[in-house]
This record gives sequence, C-alpha cells and structure tokens, in this order.
Amino acid sequence: MPAAYTVNKILQNDRVTETIYKMKVDLGGGPQPAPGQFYMVRGWEGNDPLLSRPISVNDAGEGTVTFLYEVRGRGTHLLSQLPAGGQVSLLGPAGTGFPVGEVSGRVAVVTGGIGLAPMVYTAKSLQNCQVDFFCGFRDQSYELESLQGAVQRVAVATDSGREGQKGFVTDLFSVADYDWVLTCGPQVMMEKLGRACLDAGVRCLLSLERHMACGVGACLGCTCKTAHGAKCVCKEGPVFRAEEVIL
Repeated sequence: MPAAYTVNKILQNDRVTETIYKMKVDLGGGPQPAPGQFYMVRGWEGNDPLLSRPISVNDAGEGTVTFLYEVRGRGTHLLSQLPAGGQVSLLGPAGTGFPVGEVSGRVAVVTGGIGLAPMVYTAKSLQNCQVDFFCGFRDQSYELESLQGAVQRVAVATDSGREGQKGFVTDLFSVADYDWVLTCGPQVMMEKLGRACLDAGVRCLLSLERHMACGVGACLGCTCKTAHGAKCVCKEGPVFRAEEVIL
C-alpha cells in the first residue's frame, strides 16, 4: 500500500452532465490500478476540506488513470474546477478490487447512479465472458459509449422514464440467468441483488461505498460488518463477496 501522495498532471477534466465530471490523470510511472480499486484524490492546498476524496478507477490506460465522479460537496466541487495541465495529488491504487480472473460464463454487471464509474473498467477487463450491462439512473444516462465493444448488451432503467425502462434496474433481468453478478450502486440495490443471488446460488461481488479518511486501513473509519467480523472497506474492500456482507 502506498504511504505518500504523488503529484500528478491532469490531462483532461471535462463536464459530462450537470453534476458529473471526467478527469484523466498522468500516473507518471506509477503502478497500473486493478478493476475496482480507487485513489484518495486531493486537488487543493491546506485543510479545507480536511479529508481527501476516495474516487474509484473508471478506466486506465498505459500510464494514465481516469476518474468519473459526481460533484456532491466542497471537495468534489474543487476537483471539478481544476484545469487540464494542472495538478492533483493521488494516493493509490488502493483497496481490493474485482478478481476478474475468476469470473467466467454469463456475467451481469449492475450499476446504480455514479456506481457506474468503477464498473466500466471492470467490464472492459473481463475476459472470455458474455457480459450484459444493466444500469440505473435518475433521469439521464451518461458514459455508456465507453462500453462499446466490451459488452454484449446494455440496458437502462431510469426513475423518470426518460430513457429505457421506468423503474428499478433490478427489474431489468433475473439473476438466475447468470453465473456471476457484479454490482456497485446504492446500498439498498446491492443488498437486494446480493440476497437474490444467494437464494439462487449465483456468485455475486459487491463494491461497497463508505466515507473514508485515510484510505489505507489505519483509521478504521470505514469498517463494515462481515461474516468474519469487522473489516475496513478501504483495505479489505471495497469489493466483497455477497456471502461475506449480506448477513
């Protein structure tokens, strides 16, 4: 686990929707992140805000990493104002990602809202699988063009009905049709999926979201209950097997 932040050049930082931004950063020779990992990101000096922001890897190329993030508060607002050519501080890659080498057969990738972000890189990294991508949004989809050529099918559900099917993303498919389900999104959505997979005997991996302070498992501020006791989402996770966390 990296012990210090590195200062990295921003290659692009573009607005995708009213609240969603996409930032591409030069890793400067740093290690390639794995699908499902994240970085602690800091784009300001001083202690306002005090904490860096954990942002998952949306994509990665040779020597670069891309973040797809939602502006929710002061920290992400400051990140959204950084220009191409500017600098951002990164700690990572951190966490335990998706074991994509274990996944095979028919795979459903299921996302809700900004939970889409880490699942694009994950879907692209799956090999010798038939991947269907199910995504839920409030009103407007985004970044689905990034999946072109990586998945067999993309299906959309929206709360408003503006795109795709109106309603919950979990209504778009049956878990029994798949060998694996990989998911990231709202906790209630993942709990529903995880329980359905356990009932159907389908292997399921969930990427959890928690508020994080250190990002390296030192402060114990992001612990979650598991079948094997409390674990740090930033270190033992964010990816867990359903049988570990659906209690």
